[in-house]
Amino acid sequence: MPGPVKLSVVIITFNEERNIERCLRAVKSIADDIVVLDSFSTDRTREICQSHGARFIQHKFDGHIEQKNRAITHALYPHILSLDADEAPDETLLRAIAAVKENWQHTGYSMNRLTNYCGQWIKHCGWYPDTKLRLWDSRHGNWGGVNPHDKYELAPGSTQAHLPGNILHYSYYTVEEHYRQADKFSTIAAKALYAQGKRSSLLRAVIKTAAKFLRNYIIKLGFLDGRYGYIICRISAFETWQKYTKLSRLYRQ
Repeated sequence: MPGPVKLSVVIITFNEERNIERCLRAVKSIADDIVVLDSFSTDRTREICQSHGARFIQHKFDGHIEQKNRAITHALYPHILSLDADEAPDETLLRAIAAVKENWQHTGYSMNRLTNYCGQWIKHCGWYPDTKLRLWDSRHGNWGGVNPHDKYELAPGSTQAHLPGNILHYSYYTVEEHYRQADKFSTIAAKALYAQGKRSSLLRAVIKTAAKFLRNYIIKLGFLDGRYGYIICRISAFETWQKYTKLSRLYRQ
């Protein structure tokens, strides 16, 4: 559907006072509507969002996929840019999105995501280009995947294009934060696999863990990111180990 469109920027949050202002400032030039769906934050997230003119709505968190699909229903316009609170489009991507708004040609648009880890931009480890489909006509798709690793899925017959620039992702400020998130995500993933009837074993856990580390550190050139590259690959492998051992534990229980 070529022609100018209005754009809703949709964000889900929980205690994101250190990140959300960066995100909101970045999208002001392209957003015709900003909606934040919050999971009852206890910090200054609400105050910051409302000070930047975002519509602030709250709902209990029941899964990344569920919350992101719910957030879309609060958008004023069907054309959506979906971001996490710790993300912000760079200037190149903002210009590309502004151009798309003036002449919308495809159902969805993908873009690369560049992650900042403890102050260092990570170019390898399987973390870049980390292409994401984040700009789309919400009448032709929905969030899917397996929690916590959601992905937007376009309906059959949809078309998409790739935009220049990056989503800048300010992920972990400390290594300890990464370990805590890995433990949390492995629990969510194990429960999702259990719900699907998937099974695990000690051998499967060992093979999956080793494969994850070798893929990210050797094949995906994680060693080129230096000390943090090694730490990222190690924690990613640890998360895989946790996921499959927790899955086995669920069956034993």
